[in-house]
Amino acid sequence: MVEGKVVVRNKVGLHARPAAMFVQEAMRYKSKITVEAAGKKADGKSILQVLALGVKAGQEIIVRADGQDEKEAVQSLVCLAGKDVE
Repeated sequence: MVEGKVVVRNKVGLHARPAAMFVQEAMRYKSKITVEAAGKKADGKSILQVLALGVKAGQEIIVRADGQDEKEAVQSLVCLAGKDVE
């Protein structure tokens, strides 16, 4: 298992489009992906669960991946969450 921490930079947090982009990226990997924020965990491949976390701009999240491509998955998702995407 690999994990990475990142502060969400998007001004709306992980809401709507940024969450959809995160989940789309997560789906590219075979590893099991989880996201943790404020003590709550979510399946990183479920848009509803990611949205339910209610991650706001400036909040730290932990991205975890477990599987054959775990390192690449965490690197990519941490990079994406750390960007201010429109």
